[in-house]
Amino acid sequence: MPYVNIKITNENVTKAQKEQLIEGATKLLVDVLGKNPATTVVVIEEIDTDNWGIGGECVSALRGRCK
Repeated sequence: MPYVNIKITNENVTKAQKEQLIEGATKLLVDVLGKNPATTVVVIEEIDTDNWGIGGECVSALRGRCK
C-alpha cells in the first residue's frame, strides 16, 4: 500500500486543486510502479507559511517582501 504525503503551504489551495494532486499522485504510482490505485493513500498537509522556512526565513516574511 503506497503512502504519499504532500506538504504545501496553506495559501488558498482549492478543493479542486487538491483533488487533482491526489489523482495525479495516484496515477503516477499506477503508471510508474504498477501500484493498485484502490490501496494508494495520498495525504495533503497544509502548513502555515509562518511554519515553513526557506533560506533561514519563514515563507510569510519572504512573501511579504514580494508584495
